[in-house]
This record gives sequence, structure tokens and C-alpha cells, in this order.
Amino acid sequence: MPSKPLLNVENLEQHFPIKGGFLGRTVNHVKAVDGITFSIDKGETVAVVGESGCGKSTTGRAILRLDEPTGGKVEFEGKDVLAMSKDEMRKMRKDMQIIFQDPYASLNPRKTVRQTLWEAMDIQKVVPRRERNERILELMETVGLQRHQIDRYPHEFSGGQRQRIGIARALSVNPKLIICDEAVSALDVSIQAQVLNLLKRLQRELGLTYLFISHDLGVVRHVADRIIVMYLGKIVEVGDTESIFNNPQHPYTKALLSAIPVPDPSKKSERIFLRGDVPSPIDPPTGCRFHTRCPFATDHCRTETPHLEQKDTDTEHFHKVSCHYALDIQSGKHEPQYEMYNVRDILDDEGEEAATDSGEEYTKTEK
Repeated sequence: MPSKPLLNVENLEQHFPIKGGFLGRTVNHVKAVDGITFSIDKGETVAVVGESGCGKSTTGRAILRLDEPTGGKVEFEGKDVLAMSKDEMRKMRKDMQIIFQDPYASLNPRKTVRQTLWEAMDIQKVVPRRERNERILELMETVGLQRHQIDRYPHEFSGGQRQRIGIARALSVNPKLIICDEAVSALDVSIQAQVLNLLKRLQRELGLTYLFISHDLGVVRHVADRIIVMYLGKIVEVGDTESIFNNPQHPYTKALLSAIPVPDPSKKSERIFLRGDVPSPIDPPTGCRFHTRCPFATDHCRTETPHLEQKDTDTEHFHKVSCHYALDIQSGKHEPQYEMYNVRDILDDEGEEAATDSGEEYTKTEK
């Protein structure tokens, strides 16, 4: 019998009200997260990817109730997080921590490393007072900081070192789940590698579980067991990392993967350009939310919302996609129309040569 997931999210919604008029009444809502469902097993790393504004960070904040969700269910170890009182939620927070994107903004500039880590342990009462200084020194060594830096302030550290302080703060209360909200995006590439290796080592040694939020698929490939692709508040594709990278199904996922830089100047880039901008989450399109930018959209896509379905019932990989076009190809209703990517008007203004090149390369990879 399979074990229950550590974190289970069902139909999570986060709608932010828009106030207007003389009385400040709610006139509309920003549908930042609009009914998403997923789970994370103990010891697993699940990545959430997508463009800016797709709802990645809002999902992480809603799970922790940093923003109160407007609907859905969040269960941690079988306990309903959204039904907890403030006192119950405070106790729960020691098991669910977050590493923020900007380490300088997330650290109190008036507190030293000692004070920052002491405060976290004092609130949760996880370490006796007489043992806290030694525990702080252990945490600093664990994340790669020097013991003599214990009484320094955030401005005295580099960006990578400040992020290590943020990681130490998350570890100070012995969590089971850590949400990494763009935890390495503000760092230099060489520092990114160091921090990622640190996170992976900590996961092995401490049995941690990660929800890794990122827009960098190159990073995600090396850290994630499963990938969730979000677009405009919805999940459009989810699967294990190997399946997503080797056999992406949704046109949006293919476009994201094509944007990963190729570290070889002799290889031609197979970039897929999407037309237009992301629609407003205040008034999202009907049907498939991606249809306004998708070259394969039909009337079916414009009127009926697709559901997440297993792309191939006989595959050994877990892989679901929310796309009428991809599922129709799988069922044999019609053949892929690769030539649609050769049409210049579906691309941004890249010129005729770029449009033709992108289409030819894409056709070759799909065949």
C-alpha cells in the first residue's frame, strides 16, 4: 500500500480582490492561482516552473498561509493546514519553512547572524537556551559560513553568503518541507551551483523535502524529481523530470524548454517564439488559457477547458498534460501540424529568416 504524500494540495485558489469606487468595494479579482492540485512525497523535490506572473510564488505562499488562500485544501502529513488556528499554525510552521528569492530583503538588517538564528529557535522552542549558541555555530558550518562571522550583519556578507544565512534560518527549526522560492535566481552562476549542491547535500543528510520554485529550467533539470508547469494560474503539464525534458507534450512547455541556452556555439538554437503577451489574470481567456498564444488552437480550445490527463496509459512515467491538441494526437484524431511553426505571423517580430529557421529546426526535433 503506497504511503500518503507529505503535502497534498487540492483545488488551491488564491484570488486577490481589486478595490474600486468611492466606497472601496471589491470590483474584481486577480486570479493568481485558480484551482491547482498536486502532491509531494517525503524526500522528493518537486519543481514549479513558468513565466513571471504564472502563480508559482503565490502557490508557495498560499501553502504556508503567508497569503490566506481563497479556496481549496492543503494537507500536511494528513492535517488540514487551512483549518488550523493561529496557535496551531505557528506550531506547524517549524515543519514548513521557506527560502526567499532576495536574501537581503528577507533578513533583518539590524540583526546579526546569531540574533537571526536565535530568534527562530526561540519562537519555536526547538533548542534549549543553553545549547543555542553551539547549535548556531553548527548551522553556520553546515551551510558553509565561518564561525567567526556569527556576529556580523547582513550587509557585511556577499549575496551568496546571505542566501546561506537564509538557508541556515530555515534549517534552525528542523523542518520537514522547505519551499525554495527562486532561491538561486538572484545569485551569480558559480554561486548558484554551490547553493544547489548545498541544498542537495542537505536533502540527503537531513531527509528534507523541497518545493522548488524557479523560472530557470536549466537549474530545475538538475534538482527536481518531478516538474509542474504553470501558466496563468493553472497547471498545464506535470510529470517526472526525464519525461518532461525528453518528451514534452504541451506547446507552452516546448517553448519554455527551447529557451534554455545551449552552451555550445556550434549548435544551432531551436528556439520557439510565442506570439503576444500573457493575458491578464483579472480576466483570463475562456477554454484553454494558452489558446491566445498557441499556434495549434482550435475552436475546441477556445470554448472548453482541458483537464490534466495521463498522456500515455502504457508508459512507465507519470506524465499528465492539459491540452486538447496533445491528447488528440495521442488518440490519433489528427496528425501533428508541424508546418504551423513555419508561419511567420505566429512568431514575434524576429524576421523572415528567423521564423523559417525556428520552424525548420522545430520540425526536425519533433519528427
